[in-house]
Amino acid sequence: MNTPNQSDSAANAPLEPAQPEAAPTRTHRWGLGAFFFAQAIFVLVSVTLAAALGSPDGMALVLMLVLPTVLAGAVAVLITVVRGNGPRLDFGLEWRWSDVTTGLAIGGIGLVTTTIATMLWAKWMGPDAQSTVSSLVDGVQLPPALAVVIFLHIWLVAPLCEELLYRGLLWGAMERLRWSQLNVFVLSTAVFAIGHLEPERTALLLVIAIPIGVARMVTGRLTASVVAHQVNNFLPALGLLLLSLGLLPA
Repeated sequence: MNTPNQSDSAANAPLEPAQPEAAPTRTHRWGLGAFFFAQAIFVLVSVTLAAALGSPDGMALVLMLVLPTVLAGAVAVLITVVRGNGPRLDFGLEWRWSDVTTGLAIGGIGLVTTTIATMLWAKWMGPDAQSTVSSLVDGVQLPPALAVVIFLHIWLVAPLCEELLYRGLLWGAMERLRWSQLNVFVLSTAVFAIGHLEPERTALLLVIAIPIGVARMVTGRLTASVVAHQVNNFLPALGLLLLSLGLLPA
């Protein structure tokens, strides 16, 4: 039996706040098919534009370079909205200084290795070695405004869209299958290199993709790999800008 003092103490004791229920784990509902669908959009739009425009220059060239990549990236974002929780939660695509600095650091290291690998690849392939984008711009002198659009696309926009596909949709689909992070990293790196559909550059693209994938694996979020990819693309984008303006010999 409680004494009066014990009863009073119990009555005057502050009520502890109820503990909130743990939030349910939010998971996405897309698989490998989503990645292949987005990749098919890229290929289909690229082939359609190439057939319709032939050997383009000016605005048509910009359209061929920009539209397939942007549409594929937009499809990736739409899939996360319809079958998941949006790119911020599913990809970790949000602004964090820690991710930005990690991306800059890893991207800087990757830029060095990529530059060395590109020089070796060019020496191995000979004077005709160039990427698909370079071959499209080769011999075409663009107005400054269009040249800047291509520069910004290759430097900033294309890396974002490609990361949404490879280190976003594909990475997330493999995580959903409970694959280890190492396996996800290795396979996404290989698919990135093969998915550019440039057989002669596949080995070079593997070297390019490694630091980008490391940034994604280290942080667990897409922002770092986007930044690392953009750092890697800066010098090629600048070279194409100078080439398309006629300031750099073809």
